[in-house]
Amino acid sequence: MRLLLFTGKGGVGKTTLAAATGATLASHGRRTLVISTDPAHSLADAYGVPLGPEPKEVTRRLDGVQIDSRHLVDAAWEELRRQLRDALAGAGLDALDAEELTVLPGIDELLALTEVRRLAMTKHWHSVVVDCGPTAETLRLLALPEAIAAYLRRLYGWQPWQGSSSRTKRGVASSVAQLGRHLESLRDLLTDHEITSVRLVLTPERVVVAETRRTLTALALRGIKVDGLIANRLMPAPGMWRGGAASWLRARRKQQDEVLAELRGVGMPELTLVEHRAEEPVGLDALADISQQLYRGGDPLAPMGEAKDHGEAAMMHITANPRGGYRLRIAVPLDPGTDVDLARVDDDLAITIDGFRRLVALPRLLRSCAVVGAESDAEGIVVHLGEPEEIR
Repeated sequence: MRLLLFTGKGGVGKTTLAAATGATLASHGRRTLVISTDPAHSLADAYGVPLGPEPKEVTRRLDGVQIDSRHLVDAAWEELRRQLRDALAGAGLDALDAEELTVLPGIDELLALTEVRRLAMTKHWHSVVVDCGPTAETLRLLALPEAIAAYLRRLYGWQPWQGSSSRTKRGVASSVAQLGRHLESLRDLLTDHEITSVRLVLTPERVVVAETRRTLTALALRGIKVDGLIANRLMPAPGMWRGGAASWLRARRKQQDEVLAELRGVGMPELTLVEHRAEEPVGLDALADISQQLYRGGDPLAPMGEAKDHGEAAMMHITANPRGGYRLRIAVPLDPGTDVDLARVDDDLAITIDGFRRLVALPRLLRSCAVVGAESDAEGIVVHLGEPEEIR
């Protein structure tokens, strides 16, 4: 089974490209499911058929589903909220405060992604294509297990996985542990480079490109593989056309080319370009036309321009510092002016880039060394560590 996730800033056309990819996979003989987790569902509009919260046949070998996050919340989250509310009230908070504190941000998207995993693991489909919501929200979900545990520790001063004589606490611990297991299994699926890859969709605009570069960094920190970067809605070259419209097209295309040039060289060897169309791409025929430009008759599951491996082992390279100590290069794509913060947490190095944090296990050689400095460039971060004798 292969899992492809299409994501990017809202409004860049990721739904259309995900729908086109799913239709092409099905036409190549693979049983394919296309899932929309975006609250602003438009997958049904792209295919021109009604879709709901259960998989429905679009064509032979192609099924589609629009996940209803609110239904999942009502079914799976309400019981945990009730238990937390009761426990918080028992800890001295009044009923109104307890109700407010149990509204966990992001739970809709969390349960939607958990449903993606459930559907993907049925093994009924050879390939699963996901039209995700905006990337920033998706990335934040991966930190939820630690966030929930910290949330409960601050309120109770106890660990949710530890035993307790209180029936209420045991019930909360069981529910939190179950939610944590869902998140861990989801993270394992997302970081399995043999199964899962992400395709980032952007339009050639400076604001969108800036967010895409940050997204590349955040995905690299999370160990998630990006195997395609797609620039959508590129203005067609006007060729030898004349007149005001042709001049406008040339100027717009020139500006788009300049924007895209700024994106190259950030860990992705090439961009896949998809031209803007005069008509809205609705229906299988229009999607097939887009797919031809997107994949040029090739296999949609093949990497489109695979980024560097950002698994933990591939991220790090150690060299001796001529002045003593070591230099540790951590290869993550960075935008100029990116805010980077480093800290030691036991044997790990905590890396925070533009609000996204990841703990990287230090090699044994460096665990007794202290961080004495750091610098960054387009290729990543260089951490300077002192010799063990220097920090005693």
